[in-house]
Amino acid sequence: MSLPSDAALDFLRSVFSSRSQENAETHRPLVTLTFAQSLDAKIAGNGRRQLLLSCPESMLMTHWMRSMHDAILVGIGTALNDNPQLNTRLIPEVSRPSKSPRPVILDAELRLPIDCKLLSNFRQGRGLQPWIFCSSSNFLEMSNRKFALLEAGAIIFNVTCENGFLSIPQVLEELYNQGIRSLMVEGGATVINSFLKCTQQSHDSTVQPIVDTIIIATAPMFVGNGGVGYEVSCAERAGEVPTLQRIRTVLMGTDTVTAVRILRRQ
Repeated sequence: MSLPSDAALDFLRSVFSSRSQENAETHRPLVTLTFAQSLDAKIAGNGRRQLLLSCPESMLMTHWMRSMHDAILVGIGTALNDNPQLNTRLIPEVSRPSKSPRPVILDAELRLPIDCKLLSNFRQGRGLQPWIFCSSSNFLEMSNRKFALLEAGAIIFNVTCENGFLSIPQVLEELYNQGIRSLMVEGGATVINSFLKCTQQSHDSTVQPIVDTIIIATAPMFVGNGGVGYEVSCAERAGEVPTLQRIRTVLMGTDTVTAVRILRRQ
């Protein structure tokens, strides 16, 4: 019987062994979108309450996956609700890679608390310096918050913001310019929806999806109508919905984990 780490590594290596290097042409990192969901496709509880959807084996797989990416991205909703560490602490220390992933937060209005675990871990030498992407707007209250976060150790990048949503292509371009070549996107719902929306194919055949791989761990449970799900926008024309190619499906503990590749337009 294989150990949990062996099963996770075998699965992830088979998924990422054929990762394309086409990001050199698109000037963005290779993007893995990953999340845990219930059987009824819910990723959070009522009121966006955090749910324990992952079994220990699939959670360990997630930490191994983090170790295979240069950076991990979450939205401010996840940062506020979960206060995550975005590290690889569940990997046994003897096997844990020395390189840590860069934490990245999409935070249009700079609401990240200065005492959050991401900043605390950095100040204590237990994590990399968090990068925050915010709106290029610069009103007084936001300027004060920016100063406080910079003092707490954050690095802040400004990008275009429309209707409260940061420009995902601009975020990816800046990450690429900063040396990030692989990005793991963990959510929450707003971020997942934003990446899926950008991945939906455009009328313009030259516009490519911005997600390369999707890995979903499905827990054997229902959450119900009060839970929070995600959306794949309805296409107006044939060919607008991304074409998926299944890579592999495995049972990781009690969870079913499926990996698919987003095929590029020819």
